Amino acid sequence: MAERQLKFGIIGYGTEGSMYGKFISEGMVPNIDLVAVCDIDEEKLEKAKGIHPNIKTFTDYKEMIDSGLVEGIVTCVPHYLHPEMAIYGLEHGVNVLNEKPAGVYTKQVKELNEVAKKSDKAYALFFNQRTNPLYRKLKKILDAGELGPIRRTNWIITTWWRPDAYYEQSEWRATWGGEGGGVLVNQAPHQLDLIQWMTGVPDRVYSSVHYGYQRNIVVDDQVHFIMEYDDGRTGVFVTNTNEIIGTDRLEIVCDGGKIVVDNSQKATIYRLKETENDLNARMTIDDVKMLFAGQMKFDDLYDTEVIEENSVWGGQHCEVMRNFAAHILDGEELLANGAEGINGVRLANAVHLSSWLGEPVSVKDFDDDKYLELLNEKIKEEGKFEERK
Repeated sequence: MAERQLKFGIIGYGTEGSMYGKFISEGMVPNIDLVAVCDIDEEKLEKAKGIHPNIKTFTDYKEMIDSGLVEGIVTCVPHYLHPEMAIYGLEHGVNVLNEKPAGVYTKQVKELNEVAKKSDKAYALFFNQRTNPLYRKLKKILDAGELGPIRRTNWIITTWWRPDAYYEQSEWRATWGGEGGGVLVNQAPHQLDLIQWMTGVPDRVYSSVHYGYQRNIVVDDQVHFIMEYDDGRTGVFVTNTNEIIGTDRLEIVCDGGKIVVDNSQKATIYRLKETENDLNARMTIDDVKMLFAGQMKFDDLYDTEVIEENSVWGGQHCEVMRNFAAHILDGEELLANGAEGINGVRLANAVHLSSWLGEPVSVKDFDDDKYLELLNEKIKEEGKFEERK
């Protein structure tokens, strides 16, 4: 048991909130004491009471925050509510661990970031994939420049199969007014964060997005987009929710080698014995003839290293909560500062906007107002939800 525990509250006791509560009750996050749960559904609160008999329950998140019982909260609610609840918490003296995504559109996330900047309370994002030791090792390699400048990044992540019944669980799912999008805001935010965290924020994107392609929904269920950087490198991202036999493969090609990640657990690192630029510069016509005659082998040009990491189920989520509490109690550096949450939201917004306009869209100088204007048009067409400001 930790000497000092953070008094913690969960807002939203659904699939995620109840899972986090279970981890805490089983002692998997020793520096957190779950003292309160909030949900608008009384049945969920009764369930929470049965599992955590010592907690205080609330139906209004503001009442929970104002109660003085909690030092930190996690927001396990529909996406549009993340900024609203995080802002209220920070403005009322509570540390906030915000679920991903930070919000649905950049304008509301910018407002949240401004509040967080002025607050003396901690604001973190629940990017549990950043705790994956494999990605952490790869980021160190890339940050250190061990493989030279990045040239190309590709990520195919199609392991999100969801049938129509999944979307029919709740009225807000797979809607512009309730969820704010489809696969980009629901399933893929971790990868949108990781690709920028490891390889940098792109300067512009050009996308092809299918809405209701294989599912009876109005939002995105199949996405392809190209990322472009001012230094000339490119990236391709592919995701959808309609493949039973899905793929999770990340490739990062550099001047001095290549990284290939399969299923988030195994990375193969190819280190060229001399950079591609140097090799290209010294190759003669005779070398080319030898290469295509089989007298020179590509395998001789690089060394290979394999890294494998197996994550324990729940371990990544517990590490985010432990780190959040340790930051507040002991000053440990946050795994994901909340301010960084805007990167994934802005990239998802830019991908949508590019598909709506049929042209490349700047990420660096993203038009927040144009995106919100077109998002509200989508919400108005649905006729179920209020427009956003």
